[in-house]
Amino acid sequence: MHSANHWGGSLEIANTGDSTAEEYDRSRNLDWDRASVNHHQKQQQYNNYDQYSHRHNLDETQQSWLLGPPEKKKKKYVDLGCIVCSRKAFKYTIYGIIIAFLVIALPTIIAKSLPKHKTRPSPPDNYTIALHKALLFFNAQKSGKLPKNNEIPWRGDSGLQDGSKLTDVKGGLIGGYYDAGDNTKFHFPMSFAMTMLSWSVIEYEHKYRAIDEYDHIRDLIKWGTDYLLRTFNSTATKIDKIYSQVGGSLNNSRTPDDHYCWQRPEDMNYERPVQTANSGPDLAGEMAAALAAASIVFRDNTQYSRKLVKGAETLFAFARDFGKRTSYCRGNPYIEPFYNSTNYFDEFMWGSAWLYYATGNKTYISLATNPGLSKNSKAFFMIPDLSVLSWDNKLPAAMLLLTRMRIFLNPGYPYEEMLSSYHNVTSLTMCSYLQRYQVFNFTKGGLIQLNHGRGQPLQYVANAAFLASLFVDYMNASGVPGWNCGPRYISLDILRRFATSQMNYILGDNPLKMSYVVGYGNKFPRHVHHRGASIPSGKTKYSCTGGWKWRDTKNPNPHNITGAMVGGPDKFDKFKDARKNFSYTEPTLAGNAGLVAALVSLTSSGGYGVDKNAIFSAVPPLYPMSPPPPPPWKP
Repeated sequence: MHSANHWGGSLEIANTGDSTAEEYDRSRNLDWDRASVNHHQKQQQYNNYDQYSHRHNLDETQQSWLLGPPEKKKKKYVDLGCIVCSRKAFKYTIYGIIIAFLVIALPTIIAKSLPKHKTRPSPPDNYTIALHKALLFFNAQKSGKLPKNNEIPWRGDSGLQDGSKLTDVKGGLIGGYYDAGDNTKFHFPMSFAMTMLSWSVIEYEHKYRAIDEYDHIRDLIKWGTDYLLRTFNSTATKIDKIYSQVGGSLNNSRTPDDHYCWQRPEDMNYERPVQTANSGPDLAGEMAAALAAASIVFRDNTQYSRKLVKGAETLFAFARDFGKRTSYCRGNPYIEPFYNSTNYFDEFMWGSAWLYYATGNKTYISLATNPGLSKNSKAFFMIPDLSVLSWDNKLPAAMLLLTRMRIFLNPGYPYEEMLSSYHNVTSLTMCSYLQRYQVFNFTKGGLIQLNHGRGQPLQYVANAAFLASLFVDYMNASGVPGWNCGPRYISLDILRRFATSQMNYILGDNPLKMSYVVGYGNKFPRHVHHRGASIPSGKTKYSCTGGWKWRDTKNPNPHNITGAMVGGPDKFDKFKDARKNFSYTEPTLAGNAGLVAALVSLTSSGGYGVDKNAIFSAVPPLYPMSPPPPPPWKP
């Protein structure tokens, strides 16, 4: 029989009788699962028991013997695949997970999604605080067209006509730094200041980076070296003159100049003569050192670094010209009374050491270790005054710089003998700074008298603190814990304490409890001998003599020249905060460079120690390289 199929095709139905129906019922029973079968069997058992109990009139106790104990209620389970657990346990587990999420996970997620705030770094030490301020002094001393980010609101563009009458200098001699409280640009101490700043960066770059001053100090150095490159023909290999000063004055002059007039740099309207040096081994040697040292600072700027090296080599050739060995200031009344150079062989040693580090040219290290040079510079005479670093005497710094080479490179022959002697004298210089050896007097308040009680002592103290601190870092880096002063062994911590004690004195640990760095601490000089800081800024311009009222007033300066280290106290720890007493209250460019170097050497910011290798980046291997191994033998 066929029946229509609405989904296509046909369905065939066959009638096979009752036997087929029974078979069908049997097959249905086979399709039950175990649970269904058990249930069906148990139902039949209950029915049988019920019939039996009715036939034999069994009481409830007897029936219980046959039926057994009542069936316990089955627990319900949840099958999770690999684990089977009770439904109640599963429920409690879910509740626990939810509660844990609300209590632990949710707050964590919320906390992490909120904006993150950096943890505050530990507060900087006092040396770092003072260092930030000391660098600002150089911003305040800038001449020329100032950058917008100069950070000294009371300073403006000045000296824009400097050197404008020179025919061989494109753009004139604009820029550079004013030296002190006057408006003169002395190139000799300015060069020394740039060398010191560069030296501090080479040794302690990591510290400047740690306090976020690295870019700042590089800008300050470049402001100076850009200007120095204008003071001679830096594109030539041979020169016959250097412009040695812009502005200045004559002693006891009654005509308008940088000393007779008391005017802000922005208001200068008097003649600013340019001084020329047709010979000058001292000036040229220091300028060469400044440019060579800066070339290492700017080694990441290849083009500028090469320009600095070329200029340094040109200057040093001028310095070494035997026919031009007269001091740059000899007989010049605009320079000699103020920055007179007493020798030039120290600049030869200083400049040649820096040029060797900048170029790797062995000619320079051969000169620096030449016995004739040490003899003429009196390096081994052990004269106390020659152990005092200043803008005029570079001898102790030059010998320490060369000692560095012996400590870290150990070049051996033919340099070892002289380098060993420099190392020995440097060690004795450090001994001379210690009060127990009584080479120099100390004030009752603890300040070393490196200039024998004369005025402006702090610049020499800051330089000595830097040299001592740097010597300690060199020795520590080489794993040497001390050195000998005669028969006595001195540990490095004693010398470090000398350096810190002198800097602490400058920063306020003195009988007057006065900081000699303007802007540091609560008590500092308010009558600084400085034209720009002592005259109110604004539209009013004061004439040459019209500014005298600001010089002579007993009122404090309207502007604090932040970071300026003044001349300092006398040998009795007394200090006169008076504008006219320049030996007490006048700051200088060279003095502040030593202050910056000492502060960065002593600060703990960025960690202690020096960068041993950066200064040697241009120095070639001192020993021949090992030859490559021979090729493998082949039959």
